[in-house]
Amino acid sequence: MIAPKFTLRAVLTLTPEEASFARRGFRGAAGQMRARLESAGGTFVQGYNLALEHGTAAGVEGSLKAIPNELRGFAFEGAAMGLALLDWLTPWRRNRVNEFLGGDGGAHTYMVHVGVGWVWAKLPVNFRRAKLRLDPLLGWLAFDGWGFHEGFFHWPKYMEGQAQPRCLRGYERRVFDQGLGRSFWFVNGGNVELIARAISGFASERRADLWSGIGLAATYAGMAAKGSLVSLREAAGVYSAHLAQGAAFAAKARQRAGNVTDYTSLATQVLCGMEATTAARLTDATLECLPGDGDEPAYEVWRRRIQNHWQRVGQLQNA
Repeated sequence: MIAPKFTLRAVLTLTPEEASFARRGFRGAAGQMRARLESAGGTFVQGYNLALEHGTAAGVEGSLKAIPNELRGFAFEGAAMGLALLDWLTPWRRNRVNEFLGGDGGAHTYMVHVGVGWVWAKLPVNFRRAKLRLDPLLGWLAFDGWGFHEGFFHWPKYMEGQAQPRCLRGYERRVFDQGLGRSFWFVNGGNVELIARAISGFASERRADLWSGIGLAATYAGMAAKGSLVSLREAAGVYSAHLAQGAAFAAKARQRAGNVTDYTSLATQVLCGMEATTAARLTDATLECLPGDGDEPAYEVWRRRIQNHWQRVGQLQNA
């Protein structure tokens, strides 16, 4: 019997070029912005390959610690994809992702859940059953990862307002769009004009979730100049609260992982009107007394509570 590890290394290893602008045909970025986004994608690939090489959560954690802290979250996301792939290939041992979350991956729990969704996008996974093994609240982020994967690898068709995959239903489609919006930051190279034009091509009921994804990517992945962030906030218009909510999620993800940067605070100051640590605390405060899933998932109740903060602020400012 051929060892799974050998098969994975021989067949499934990715090259950094898979995340390059040239390979993907992305547009809108040059110089520092292009280098930054390609670096984020390359670090994801590095984490994925490391997971395949080591084969276990405990084995890969040491290698991930060697990656610069500011980019480390992307490596954890990639490693989560690799471990989720291993879990799918070895159904007799589907515990690697949970072991990862119970170890160093816990600090990067947002990125880990997103990384799992990449496998759902690529393989015939029983994703609703798989979601039951994830965190009841953050497990929705796997659908975000699914949406990001589709936008990243198949962006031309989604730029034309392509519907979500038919197998998705209900709220799954909305979280898919949040990830799809996040991918638009990469696809359009952080170019505000291209991003706004792309989102305007979607049905109005999908735009709020797309702008939320943009806010998360612009804050977590960066690295936009302050003027570009101001233009982004203005372009979001009536969806500025959704943009801010995505930015707050990014601040919380970085705060939990201990990799908040000066840029994180710049982005939240512009998009949220507050420091990154304050935006992260807002996401914590809005979790208090959060109801369980009902007609509306608790995850969406949480997001809406955060959005309501800026909607109230906007109303006060316009009074």
